[in-house]
Amino acid sequence: MSSELLFITGFILFIFMMMALDLGLFGKSDKPISMKQAALMSGVWVSLALVFYAFIYNYGHMLHHVDSFAALQEINLKNFHHLKLNPNDFAGSLQLYQKNLSLEFITGYVVEYALSVDNIFVMVLIFTAFAVNPKYYHKVLLWGIIGAIVMRFLFIFLGATLIGRFHWILYVFGAFLVYTGIMMFINRNQENEIDTENHSVVKFASKYFAVHPHFEGGKFFIKIDAKKLITPLFLVLMIIEVTDLVFAVDSIPAIFSVTKDPYIVFFSNIFAILGLRSMFFLLVNIIEKFHYLKIGLSVLLAFIGLKMLAGDYAQQVGLTTGISLLVILGILAVSIIASLLFPKKAKNKTA
Repeated sequence: MSSELLFITGFILFIFMMMALDLGLFGKSDKPISMKQAALMSGVWVSLALVFYAFIYNYGHMLHHVDSFAALQEINLKNFHHLKLNPNDFAGSLQLYQKNLSLEFITGYVVEYALSVDNIFVMVLIFTAFAVNPKYYHKVLLWGIIGAIVMRFLFIFLGATLIGRFHWILYVFGAFLVYTGIMMFINRNQENEIDTENHSVVKFASKYFAVHPHFEGGKFFIKIDAKKLITPLFLVLMIIEVTDLVFAVDSIPAIFSVTKDPYIVFFSNIFAILGLRSMFFLLVNIIEKFHYLKIGLSVLLAFIGLKMLAGDYAQQVGLTTGISLLVILGILAVSIIASLLFPKKAKNKTA
């Protein structure tokens, strides 16, 4: 078994072990997740991400089994790290590589975590539109995340394969991110609504599956007269999965602007997704307060896209991964602080 396969297998086993623990703590009783529980799980997932950052910083060579300068140089070129390695100082070059790798991980994590906030806006709309009982949010999001892990894995390694064969596709990703950022800014004040009857996923499910018209507690399926039907709760899960698929089209290219190492893209992506569920319960009742966040995310996407379009020139002018991380954190901080300092005016209610 290759070192990469061994590493990622261990990572996935650890993730599913943590999710099983999460399910055991919060998933057995159908009760709404409290702010205290959400804060606890958010703290756990952020702490685990920081521990993983420290692990990569100290033992990043284990990922690709870098045991010689030749192997290090090969990985440096293959994943476009652009590091100035010293053939006479393998230890120093390895330390530089691991420092850069860990920085790429934490930057990708921050980018994905930030973009996940926009996903939360849509999730709130979905749950509200379908009148889902809050005590079942946790179950839907848990199974949604399991599906997201599988989809992200396929997307990321497919993207890495395409980049490896067609390097020019990075410019396509960059242009797409700039376009997405511009459109997000233009449409930032649009009132989003979900038509529960005419939603494409609902139409698809109604055409190909037997759909039960009413919720049956926390059940995804129900059997009536020996016939198995899907419940509206399962429809909501399907819509959540499709929504994540749409968001992945933005977020995965965004992380490829930070690192071309597909394993680091995957690790940062998954840690952010796992933290998304607990962040949802933290923000579900206050997310509207951060009304400038969409502007911040649109600027963030445009910045990342422009960096991708700049290619190697971005590194030459000093736009390193570390500087990019500071810019990203700055954009997010400004949008959050502005939202708190200048709260959204309440709409006038007409009689």
